[in-house]
Amino acid sequence: MSFPAMPKAVHQFYAGSLAADAELWGAGFAEDALFHDPVGSEPIRGREAILAKLRKVIPLFDPFIGITPIEAYTTGGETAVSWRGAVVTTDGNPVNWSGISVFRLNDEGLIAEARLYFHHGVFSAQAQLAGH
Repeated sequence: MSFPAMPKAVHQFYAGSLAADAELWGAGFAEDALFHDPVGSEPIRGREAILAKLRKVIPLFDPFIGITPIEAYTTGGETAVSWRGAVVTTDGNPVNWSGISVFRLNDEGLIAEARLYFHHGVFSAQAQLAGH
């Protein structure tokens, strides 16, 4: 699979998701990063808290197929990416959703803030996992 061109940290975000590898997925975040997953929910603060969330979410699905980037646009220290996500719940329910993420990078090229825009209700209804 080829990805659209993206800064390294943003590429790691998607590569880690598709590999169901929390460490790779979270590696591009700055120590003090903010992660809005989705926008409108309480942001997750700090790389360690983000990694803890990712480590918790991946095992909820089998398989965790991941988030596939479709298009990416980078300008002014921010990258916007349209994407599709897919997972299968442990009881066999397929879940497909899509959205747009906006990443703000710091001076070191790490993700300072990630804002994911998608309809969490659509995700939850398919997954039948209210609150996840």
